[in-house]
Formats: sequence, C-alpha cells, structure tokens
Amino acid sequence: MDLSRVFFTGNSTMNLERMPNEEKLSLCRRYYLGGFAFLPFLWLVNVLWFFKEAFLKPAYTEQPQIKSYIKKSALGLILWVAVLTTWITIFQHFRARWGEVGDYLSFTIPLGTA
Repeated sequence: MDLSRVFFTGNSTMNLERMPNEEKLSLCRRYYLGGFAFLPFLWLVNVLWFFKEAFLKPAYTEQPQIKSYIKKSALGLILWVAVLTTWITIFQHFRARWGEVGDYLSFTIPLGTA
C-alpha cells in the first residue's frame, strides 16, 4: 500500500470542487477510519472539509455515504473531546492527592499543592 496516497492526493492544495465524487467519498472514508487510530483531529478535518459536500450541495450518488461518515466523525469527535476534557479535569483536580501515582503520570511535576 502506498502510504503517500492515504492522506495526500498529489496536489499541494485541497480543492474538493475539482475532485470526482468517488474520490471525495474515498478521502472522506480514509479520514473517518484514520480517526480511530487515536487521531481525532482527522474527524475534525473530515467534518470541516466535507460538511458542505454532505449537507449543502445538490444530491449525488455518493452523498448519503459521505453524510454518514460526517455524522459518525462528528459523533466520534464529540465523544473524544468529552472523554479528554473529563480526564484533564479529574487529573488536574486530584493529581496532588494521588501522590506517587500522580507524579508518575505527570510529564512535569508542579511544585506545591495550591
């Protein structure tokens, strides 16, 4: 598998208007699946790039599948942000109470417990 084709179609700029609908669907699917590799920013990019194609353009054959990938990408992104925000909040609040475990989980150890 040529990995350069996974996220780079050969153009230095992305122009969805010039891409055939089959390629749009393929790219949308790749970004959707890429999000499962702990890369939720791919879901964000997917939603931002393909929202207009999925919901605002006149209907075409691949559009229902693109809509599905966009909805799933948005849901995955929302869940990821919720989980990450919850973890950050819990960690920031309880790190000092966790003692040594909190220190091991920290990249940098802040001084004091303010």
